[in-house]
Amino acid sequence: MPKREQAQRTREHVGEPGSAGRALDLSALIAEAGGRPRTATAFVETTLRAAILTGRLPGGTPLRQEDLAAAFGVSRMPVREALRQLEAQALIDFVPHKGAVVTDISASGAADIYAIRLALEPAVLERSIPHLTEADFARAADLIAEMDSEPDPARMGDLNRRFHMTLYGAAGRPKLIALTETHLTAFDRYLRFQLAAKGRSHLSQDDHRDMLDAARQGDTEGAIRTLRRHIDTAASNIAAFFAEKG
Repeated sequence: MPKREQAQRTREHVGEPGSAGRALDLSALIAEAGGRPRTATAFVETTLRAAILTGRLPGGTPLRQEDLAAAFGVSRMPVREALRQLEAQALIDFVPHKGAVVTDISASGAADIYAIRLALEPAVLERSIPHLTEADFARAADLIAEMDSEPDPARMGDLNRRFHMTLYGAAGRPKLIALTETHLTAFDRYLRFQLAAKGRSHLSQDDHRDMLDAARQGDTEGAIRTLRRHIDTAASNIAAFFAEKG
């Protein structure tokens, strides 16, 4: 399909939430991408990803498969796969009876989750370090190695949580450990969103390695200092992202 006709169909079929007569124009984003990617799935995924991260598709916007397929000039199969990839990046949610909806992640929500992490995780790490074993350290090192080579953002979130919980798991406070893991699980969507927005360089494996080394040496203060820096840096990065969006 010629690019001009394709852009026109995009304007006609992808609507803004709450607007009966207006349509969201994705043609500029398609043009800025420098041509269609190798596959239809990549074409849809990269265009929608850019629109979500720049705020052109705000949180709560419904993404109907049939409308997107018509707009992009593709079948529903690549649209469905693109939406699954966006879900793995925490950029959309699948809501019962509604289908795919753009994730509503806000600066205030991100600030809250990082504040909770700062309150919980240093306390549980301090209690855990004296009781960690060489098997725990080896497991944590293996998880860092897995993160180094893992391309899937959904899997990255799981590996990150397991790494932290490996270092926290010997704290001897079951309720504190469970509460910490609950909030790390909630943090996963923010991590995946951050990876989509800022790239893998913003998941500091250097901090993970430094924290593991300090724990292995019994340097509790050093491990906690690194953990605090790790969380503070991540919080600053996501805050800067939202500030850039305006």
